[in-house]
Amino acid sequence: MKNTKKNNGAKLTLFALTWPIFIEIFLHMLMGNADTLMLSQYDDNAVASVGVSNQLINVIIVMFGFIATGTAILIAQYIGAKKEQDANKIAVVSIVGNLAFGLVLSAILVFFAPYILRAMNIPPELMDASLMYLRIVGGFAFIQALIMTIAAIIRSHGFTKDAMYVTMGMNLINVIGNYFFIFGPFGFPVLGVTGVAISTATSRTIGLIAMFILLHYRIKGSLPFTHVFKSFPKTELKKLLKIGIPSAGEHLSYNTSQIAITYFIASMGTIALTSKVYTQNIMMFILLFSIAIGQGTQILIGQYVGAEKLQAAYKRCLKSLKLAILVSTSMAIIFSFFSSSLFGIFTENPDIITLGTTLILLTIILEPGRAFNLVVINSLRAAGDVKYPVYIGILSMWGVAVTLSYVLGIVFELGLIGVWIAFIVDEWLRGLLMLRRWRSKKWQQMSFVEKDSEAS
Repeated sequence: MKNTKKNNGAKLTLFALTWPIFIEIFLHMLMGNADTLMLSQYDDNAVASVGVSNQLINVIIVMFGFIATGTAILIAQYIGAKKEQDANKIAVVSIVGNLAFGLVLSAILVFFAPYILRAMNIPPELMDASLMYLRIVGGFAFIQALIMTIAAIIRSHGFTKDAMYVTMGMNLINVIGNYFFIFGPFGFPVLGVTGVAISTATSRTIGLIAMFILLHYRIKGSLPFTHVFKSFPKTELKKLLKIGIPSAGEHLSYNTSQIAITYFIASMGTIALTSKVYTQNIMMFILLFSIAIGQGTQILIGQYVGAEKLQAAYKRCLKSLKLAILVSTSMAIIFSFFSSSLFGIFTENPDIITLGTTLILLTIILEPGRAFNLVVINSLRAAGDVKYPVYIGILSMWGVAVTLSYVLGIVFELGLIGVWIAFIVDEWLRGLLMLRRWRSKKWQQMSFVEKDSEAS
């Protein structure tokens, strides 16, 4: 029997939405770190191979996100406006659209993986393992596209705990699979990076099955899949792309700029590349607080805007921003005290530990700036203001982050420390510009639900 709960978006609290998102993201990060930690007991080169491959896969996942992001925002606004059937039409179009898109991108990763890795200037000793991981995990990338889409639908209805439970199961399956393939108990074959890739793909496939079951039982009303096949869903697709393409553009710009920066770091040697992977794995546990607050805020603001509660939306963003800055800065300080011990979990290389400890110290300055972007950009998107973050993002990520990374890291030979300084300048510049945009209140005229009302 289907769930008949009412989705009273205005009654949802930030805490009720955020803590399951926090745990879900934590478990996603734990899954990635489980790969890194378990492989670090196997070989440091294997860690670097998976890290580089995952950076490429993350770019593809961001491209899937352009439909998932549009889905989350539109459904939240429609629920706020009490238009559940319109929300369900958007859900169907996004599922079918991302499946088709995912299959195409998965095929590209499988067939063009060698050319992509060579273009990234991967050290020869990392090539074989990176290629194997990229082909296996990348070949199943369409699974992740569907997981992201369905999770966005479920979260936007307020059922953030359900996505969390699925992630818990995926994480457990992945860790068990890693253990068998890396350490080979009971005569199990030791496959290293290949085994980790198989484990990742398997856990995601099982997670997708669970997501479809939740979708069936949790969403109010029927999902009109016949709507897509009877006639081309031009209206819904246009709305999804109008939000999703600019939103994904900002994410895509960030990830491609990170690939360009990784190219610079690769020229610094395997130690620098491995240090970056370990440091960013640790930093993600600091970052997840701001990510969770930003995503919870996006759901609330989307529903507030749909219900035309604009002043409540305005105040919610600013309150969430203060909370994110406070929490992320505090966590960065705490992590800096224990950074040597944390790096010691992954490696015994003193050069990596020393460099990584310095980078974590710089993160105390970096994280508050990143909190601005994660909270305010999500708020602007939720209100329908999706283009401004892209324009500013492209200019800052490439004009500041990439350019300064090269100048400070390569020209002035500051290495990874120079790269981290570039990250700090980029995050703070974008963050302050986003806050200025929010305070201008230009987003108050951009609700997609309001446009529907005017058109009718």
